[in-house]
Amino acid sequence: MKLSLAVASLVITSGAAFSSGPTFIPTRTSTKLFSTAVEEETEVKPKVAQPTRFDTLKKKYKGFVAPVVPKDVEFSYEDFDVAVQASTYAFNRNDVVKGTIVQYDNGGCIVDIGAKASAFLPVAEAALIQSQGDQVEDLVELDVEQEFQIISEEDENGQLLVSVRRIQYRAAWDIVAAKQAEDEVFDAEVVAVNRGGAICLVEGLRAFLPGSHLTGQIATEELIGESLPLKFLEVNQEANKLVVSNRLAVVEQQMSDLSRGDIIDGVVKALKPYGAFVEVGGMSGLLHISQISYDRIDDLEKVLRPGDRVKCMIIDHDKVNGRIALSTKTLEPEPGDMLKDKDKVFDMAEETAAKYHERMEAERKAREEAAKDIVLGLGDSLDDLGSDDDADPLADVSDSLDSVLS
Repeated sequence: MKLSLAVASLVITSGAAFSSGPTFIPTRTSTKLFSTAVEEETEVKPKVAQPTRFDTLKKKYKGFVAPVVPKDVEFSYEDFDVAVQASTYAFNRNDVVKGTIVQYDNGGCIVDIGAKASAFLPVAEAALIQSQGDQVEDLVELDVEQEFQIISEEDENGQLLVSVRRIQYRAAWDIVAAKQAEDEVFDAEVVAVNRGGAICLVEGLRAFLPGSHLTGQIATEELIGESLPLKFLEVNQEANKLVVSNRLAVVEQQMSDLSRGDIIDGVVKALKPYGAFVEVGGMSGLLHISQISYDRIDDLEKVLRPGDRVKCMIIDHDKVNGRIALSTKTLEPEPGDMLKDKDKVFDMAEETAAKYHERMEAERKAREEAAKDIVLGLGDSLDDLGSDDDADPLADVSDSLDSVLS
């Protein structure tokens, strides 16, 4: 009996497993919850109404503004319009106009020159002389009227570019030309050096100083920042060429203090068959072999050598070309002392020079007396010749000429 019940139960279960009907049917409650979640996800926020053009104008409206009626005005708006139309505002490239800097801007400043748009002054055009690190505020001032040169055409906004540097550049060349005409000595700072010499700043212009025209020094980095006396060698604005000389300036300054008979110290720089070249304060003087000693010199190298310090007397000078002629024999206490003991000559140079000047002065006075006697003698002869008023001193000459021509 128990066995039959178990078999019947197994058959019923197997039939249920192989049946095609659905095994799960959702209830009404679960369907309701699912639809509520979808509605929450798809809910849309209400749109905000945009203001109309009338609302915008209404918001900006400030109320009624009464019309302005001008009183005691000599001209009307129509007259002003006519005046503006009649005025011409021509701004061309390279024109020089007056203007005022009204504002510093990035990379330059804004300039009011009276045009329809403000002009712009780049920092590179703000000044001719600019030090490293200078800002536009260091170069130009606000609210100061000055001249500007227009360096561009109007852009699409009507703005012009202007320059102060180019005006200063032309003015600097005018000053340089005037200095060259006066041939004056001036000071300038060395700002750079190169293989050929140095670069000096003259009125904001870069001038070349050749190494051969440097006096007593060479062009090294130590020279930068030093101020040197200079003179112009060449000024050519068209070629933008400016050449200066330190040697000419030094020579001129020293030559103005030198005169014949002065005793100077120098250094022998070179020996030649005809004499020695002596450097005297940046100048080169010639000590001719005939002016070294009263005695004959067969071998100059036995008397002087390059590098020797000597004392000489100036016997002649050319201030225009910066040349001086020197002598040591005028300083010899006894003829031939330069060959025997030149140190003695240099030690007694001032004393010997004083005696030499006294002797020269005595000789000068003797020559003047001799010349005076000659003139007086000629005067007496002329008086004797003029005593016979009736005689013709050229009669014999005239007769001779007549005989030759007949």
